[in-house]
Amino acid sequence: MNKIGVIFDLDGVIVDTAKYHFLAWKQLANHLGFEFTEAHNELLKGVSRVRSLEILLDIGKVSLSEEKKQEYLKSKNEHYLKYIMKMGPEEILPGANALLDKLDNLGIEYVLGSASKNAPLILKQVNLFERFSGIVDGNSVTKAKPDPEVFLIGAQKLNLKPEQCVVFEDAIAGVEAANKANMISVGIGDSNTLHEADFNFKSLTEIPHDFFTAVIPEKIM
Repeated sequence: MNKIGVIFDLDGVIVDTAKYHFLAWKQLANHLGFEFTEAHNELLKGVSRVRSLEILLDIGKVSLSEEKKQEYLKSKNEHYLKYIMKMGPEEILPGANALLDKLDNLGIEYVLGSASKNAPLILKQVNLFERFSGIVDGNSVTKAKPDPEVFLIGAQKLNLKPEQCVVFEDAIAGVEAANKANMISVGIGDSNTLHEADFNFKSLTEIPHDFFTAVIPEKIM
């Protein structure tokens, strides 16, 4: 089997923290005097915290000083942290543990590649921190997805070439970043939304049993 490494996004792939981001951003929008919906929240998937605030302010047509922006970024994160500090292993998404077990059995290493600056904390909350060979998060990069930086650093942590890496993503920006990195992209979620991915599955429970032993090696050859 060709040498393969896997890079996982966190939110929407391993765990679903989008609901907590939504509640925290909604609280800020309410404070600023406008409505923030779940449809709006979809625009923030895979996007950095700073860019998320910019999108939110555009939605509300609100203009803020840089000082105020920093203040609200801090308060939003504090509200978000209150939610994730209550997380436990029961919030791991279906199929994630089984897939990690499968990779372990095959001797395939995997790292995390997430825009979240809270990724290490979240992994610790759900008891997955020790399972990953490395973590690339929002503290490790200077460019947000769809820039491929986060995944290219992930490949370095795996000691592999980008084309030997398989990326699991639930966001358009993440799939685009994986494609730009010349990696194999696997979209988890709506195939219409993530149509640019090399492979699409509704959830990790749908990954074929021979995906890493036959399907992916054939793709890399």
